[in-house]
Amino acid sequence: MRTRAEIEAAEMEMIERIWYDRSRTSDDGETTAIEIVPEIMAKREEVEKRYGKDSLEPMSDFDWGMLNGKLSALRWVIGDEWDNLDT
Repeated sequence: MRTRAEIEAAEMEMIERIWYDRSRTSDDGETTAIEIVPEIMAKREEVEKRYGKDSLEPMSDFDWGMLNGKLSALRWVIGDEWDNLDT
Protein backbone atom coordinates (compact mmCIF):
# COMPACT_ATOMS: atom_id res chain seq x y z
CA MET A 1 0.00 0.00 0.00
CA ARG A 2 1.20 3.53 -0.73
CA THR A 3 2.14 5.80 2.14
CA ARG A 4 -0.12 8.69 3.09
CA ALA A 5 2.61 11.08 1.85
CA GLU A 6 2.59 9.39 -1.59
CA ILE A 7 -1.20 9.57 -1.77
CA GLU A 8 -1.24 13.24 -0.76
CA ALA A 9 1.49 14.05 -3.30
CA ALA A 10 -0.55 12.37 -6.04
CA GLU A 11 -3.65 14.27 -4.90
CA MET A 12 -1.75 17.58 -5.13
CA GLU A 13 -0.57 16.68 -8.63
CA MET A 14 -4.15 16.05 -9.76
CA ILE A 15 -5.29 19.34 -8.17
CA GLU A 16 -2.50 21.28 -9.90
CA ARG A 17 -3.17 19.64 -13.27
CA ILE A 18 -6.89 20.41 -13.02
CA TRP A 19 -6.19 23.97 -11.89
CA TYR A 20 -3.76 24.47 -14.77
CA ASP A 21 -6.31 23.37 -17.35
CA ARG A 22 -9.00 25.54 -15.79
CA SER A 23 -6.63 28.52 -15.66
CA ARG A 24 -6.37 28.44 -19.46
CA THR A 25 -10.10 28.78 -20.05
CA SER A 26 -13.07 30.53 -18.53
CA ASP A 27 -16.22 28.61 -19.34
CA ASP A 28 -18.45 30.70 -17.11
CA GLY A 29 -17.80 33.94 -18.99
CA GLU A 30 -16.26 35.67 -15.99
CA THR A 31 -13.32 37.97 -16.54
CA THR A 32 -10.24 37.47 -14.40
CA ALA A 33 -9.34 40.54 -12.37
CA ILE A 34 -6.32 42.13 -14.03
CA GLU A 35 -4.45 42.47 -10.73
CA ILE A 36 -4.21 38.69 -10.24
CA VAL A 37 -3.11 37.81 -13.78
CA PRO A 38 0.63 38.01 -12.92
CA GLU A 39 0.05 35.68 -9.97
CA ILE A 40 -1.81 33.20 -12.17
CA MET A 41 0.92 33.29 -14.82
CA ALA A 42 3.63 32.72 -12.19
CA LYS A 43 1.74 29.71 -10.79
CA ARG A 44 1.26 28.32 -14.30
CA GLU A 45 5.02 28.55 -14.95
CA GLU A 46 5.67 26.73 -11.67
CA VAL A 47 3.28 23.92 -12.63
CA GLU A 48 4.81 23.73 -16.15
CA LYS A 49 8.29 23.32 -14.65
CA ARG A 50 7.09 20.64 -12.25
CA TYR A 51 5.23 18.42 -14.74
CA GLY A 52 6.38 19.60 -18.17
CA LYS A 53 4.28 21.85 -20.37
CA ASP A 54 3.76 19.11 -22.97
CA SER A 55 2.06 16.87 -20.40
CA LEU A 56 -0.38 19.64 -19.43
CA GLU A 57 -1.85 20.75 -22.76
CA PRO A 58 -4.53 20.22 -24.05
CA MET A 59 -6.67 17.57 -22.40
CA SER A 60 -9.19 15.44 -24.20
CA ASP A 61 -12.54 14.71 -22.58
CA PHE A 62 -11.20 11.26 -21.71
CA ASP A 63 -8.07 12.70 -20.06
CA TRP A 64 -10.20 15.22 -18.15
CA GLY A 65 -12.42 12.40 -16.85
CA MET A 66 -9.44 10.27 -15.84
CA LEU A 67 -7.86 13.14 -13.95
CA ASN A 68 -11.04 13.89 -12.02
CA GLY A 69 -11.61 10.18 -11.34
CA LYS A 70 -8.11 9.86 -9.93
CA LEU A 71 -8.65 12.89 -7.70
CA SER A 72 -11.93 11.47 -6.38
CA ALA A 73 -10.36 8.06 -5.69
CA LEU A 74 -7.32 9.53 -3.93
CA ARG A 75 -9.54 11.65 -1.71
CA TRP A 76 -11.74 8.66 -0.90
CA VAL A 77 -8.69 6.65 0.19
CA ILE A 78 -7.70 9.34 2.70
CA GLY A 79 -11.21 9.52 4.15
CA ASP A 80 -13.10 12.07 2.06
CA GLU A 81 -16.49 11.45 0.46
CA TRP A 82 -16.76 10.11 -3.10
CA ASP A 83 -17.01 12.68 -5.86
CA ASN A 84 -15.29 15.51 -3.98
CA LEU A 85 -13.70 17.34 -6.89
CA ASP A 86 -13.19 20.73 -5.21
CA THR A 87 -9.95 22.33 -6.38
